[in-house]
Amino acid sequence: MIIVIKPQTPTIEVHRIINELSHYPVNIEKIQGKYKVVIGLVGETNSINLENIQQISPCIEQMIRVKQPFKRASLEYRHGEPSEIAVPTPNGIVTFGQNHPLVVVAGPCSVENEEMIVETAQVVKASGAQFLRGGAYKPRTSPYAFQGHGESALYLLAKAREATGLGIITEVMDTSDLEVVAQFADVVQIGARNMQNFSLLKKAGATLKPILLKRGMSATIEEWLMAAEYILAAGNPNVILCERGIRNFDRQYTRNTLDLSVVPVLRTLTHLPIMIDPSHGTGYSQYVPTMAKASVAAGTDSLMIEVHPNPSSALSDGPQSLTPADFVELMQEIHSLAQYFGRGKAFSTATTVQLRAACINV
Repeated sequence: MIIVIKPQTPTIEVHRIINELSHYPVNIEKIQGKYKVVIGLVGETNSINLENIQQISPCIEQMIRVKQPFKRASLEYRHGEPSEIAVPTPNGIVTFGQNHPLVVVAGPCSVENEEMIVETAQVVKASGAQFLRGGAYKPRTSPYAFQGHGESALYLLAKAREATGLGIITEVMDTSDLEVVAQFADVVQIGARNMQNFSLLKKAGATLKPILLKRGMSATIEEWLMAAEYILAAGNPNVILCERGIRNFDRQYTRNTLDLSVVPVLRTLTHLPIMIDPSHGTGYSQYVPTMAKASVAAGTDSLMIEVHPNPSSALSDGPQSLTPADFVELMQEIHSLAQYFGRGKAFSTATTVQLRAACINV
């Protein structure tokens, strides 16, 4: 249940209302929006008499019962106002959200060595990316596949951040690793295979570090939002949803089915920012540019794209990785498209000559 407070209500009156509501057996959360304050009541609210609530203060504008099972993740919970997740990076604050410029995250699937990760970071930075992605811990289907270098790779990501100023996004797989990953990452990723690892979701909710929650390979949209609810319910409001493709029937031509319909659907259901990962969503580099541009047209808030200096020798997910040169070309196209849709202000102004020079060095 949410209580919408009238605009320009004095802070002291908002506090008085919250104090009166504290007599009910519910959890109370104050949500400070851009124009209004919303008070969320989470718990057994069916027995609460709305007339009694209205009598608390004339500054109460509206009361709404949230019908969705995902309470805090629902669009109603913020009275229709989209969330804005501001992430500090060495290059400044980058904000994920519907009313902000497109955020691009790029880099290799796995951190392989210092030279590779630093040089790749330099290319994606010059092309306009704001975050570097790279796996230190890698969940793999086969126990014999490369599992990542672990904690040592986190130090390499830190060197890449120091060299470029990019923010870092990397995955955590286990609750025991969350603390150390959070020390290095600006955004902590919970991957598709861990979307319903409830112990990990709860622990991620206990930190205020922004969490990138990827959709499970066979998860429904409701299951995905309920997983986000675990993080939100534990006290962390900084959740970004990432669509990375769902399991399909035809593995011969694409790795997954990239569900771009989630963008308009999620806009009707949740206030949380949306990211699209066309690399995992298709599994093949030749399809990534088309689906990346389609994602921008669909209205995504962010893109995650895999880039590797030599995809044929990549230790993981080489077939879906773009070369630096291909990434530069894609970013130039995305830049124009993002500007057309009013989402292009965050891109760098590096020239084509500068970008080509950066690629030569990789």
